[in-house]
Amino acid sequence: MKVVSNTSPFVSLGRIGNLNLLHQVYGDLLVPEAVWQEVVIDGSGLPGAVEVREADWINVQEIVNKPLVRSLCQSLDAGEAEAIALALEVDADLLIMDERLGREVAQHFGMRYIGLIGVLMEARQRGFVDSIKIKLDQLRDVAGFRISEKLYARILEECGE
Repeated sequence: MKVVSNTSPFVSLGRIGNLNLLHQVYGDLLVPEAVWQEVVIDGSGLPGAVEVREADWINVQEIVNKPLVRSLCQSLDAGEAEAIALALEVDADLLIMDERLGREVAQHFGMRYIGLIGVLMEARQRGFVDSIKIKLDQLRDVAGFRISEKLYARILEECGE
């Protein structure tokens, strides 16, 4: 399975010490150079930076279609634009992205995508997470991840918590 990720899942899961959930659920991940730059270089010293740099299951790949990236950067940041371009180039099975506008662009291209909450739900379903409530609370309280009360309640209900 080819999975491409944007920056935010690495940062958020790194802040709560659960970066490895991505590997447990999806195996190896592909990231474009802009995501690597945002997490490892620009984010040096922040939670998740060292873990991402040392993870042998995160593979950096250069984007070939630079004109597409430039076009996408008119409305998206570099990490989002390159993640979408990379997912298209490698014919990824899944794109992990939380940003609304990035997901809309991915949808326009007919890509399958999932956000961090979906990743957590899949991790729980597969037995890698005992309580999604604990993870959601950590994301909100520690990582500053925004989630509406309505969505929070719906997720807990769907997961039987």
